[in-house]
Amino acid sequence: MAFSKKHKTVMTAQYEQLLRESQAVFILEFSKMSMKDIDALRAKVREAGGRAHVVKNTLMMRALTNVGLQHPEELTGTSLAGFALSDVPALAKVFSDAAKSDFYKIKSGFMDGRQISAEEIKMLADLPPLPVVRAQLLGVLLATATKLVRTLAEPSRQVASVIKAYSEKEAVPA
Repeated sequence: MAFSKKHKTVMTAQYEQLLRESQAVFILEFSKMSMKDIDALRAKVREAGGRAHVVKNTLMMRALTNVGLQHPEELTGTSLAGFALSDVPALAKVFSDAAKSDFYKIKSGFMDGRQISAEEIKMLADLPPLPVVRAQLLGVLLATATKLVRTLAEPSRQVASVIKAYSEKEAVPA
């Protein structure tokens, strides 16, 4: 499909804006997919707090260069870019699950201004979701606070039990 120069400029600007807003970008190659399958993947990406776009390779390469991200090789094939706007591991999990089928293949990605490989994206996918990490951190903080309270309360509890034992000991002979 041929695009006018004006339309290409608009698309490049849109890609640049998404690249600047996102915490990470993952690029997936797909083949033999219907729009229904692509829309299903997009829905999963939206649930993960991201956006997915079928991108034009040359325009995506231009947008990557314009925002300061260097891609060592040219993008080839049909590409779908996933932009992680909130939860990077959740989007990585969606893309990693999609790559298990014969239709998708993870090409590469970008995170924190550097390129990451497909293996690194799969490692990100293995991280627990953000709510689970928050719960684990809260558990660690609460466990430490609980231990501190017990440690501070223990000497006074011991003194109280000794006093109680002496009071009961003297009350028996009387």
